[in-house]
Amino acid sequence: MSTIKEKKVLRHTPSAYEKKYLEECIPALMEQFGYKNAMQVPKIEKIVINTSMKEATQDPKILDKAAAELAAIAGQKPVITQAKKSISNFKLRQGQPIGCCLTLRRKRMYEFLNRLVNVALPRVRDFKGVPNRSFDGRGNYTLGLTEQIIFPEIQYDKIERPMGMNITFVTTAKTNEEGRALLKAMGMPFRE
Repeated sequence: MSTIKEKKVLRHTPSAYEKKYLEECIPALMEQFGYKNAMQVPKIEKIVINTSMKEATQDPKILDKAAAELAAIAGQKPVITQAKKSISNFKLRQGQPIGCCLTLRRKRMYEFLNRLVNVALPRVRDFKGVPNRSFDGRGNYTLGLTEQIIFPEIQYDKIERPMGMNITFVTTAKTNEEGRALLKAMGMPFRE
């Protein structure tokens, strides 16, 4: 006689920011754009954080520190990226480590977005909002940060050099207008 093992069903418990998207953003965007179905509403698929340092060509240990800081900011270990081709003017060889990158999805993505919008961006000196023009034509948005010290996870005393980063929000929106409305509903402070 064989017994059937019971399978545990793992249910996804949404974070507070994901609940905000489900309960507030979806109805607002359905009303604004006239969607007939909630599945038509655009959503954020992933957040990609990318940084590169020209000093890494001379001192590869800089990348280890940058990767550790990026891991502290995002809560996930980044991948070390390498140069795709050699450029003699920059003293760069193909395959040489040059930067680090990571992709956030689901729960970590919403937690990072919450911390970015509510904690990190308000810490920028003379902050007037993020620029409106950084959309790519398909609803994806890229935000450039010049320093990593705006994140509370970074200890100011232990930083050797400031590190800039690009944060790309990849959405399912088809136009820039839909992408902007989605990010604005999620709390992104755009310049007026």
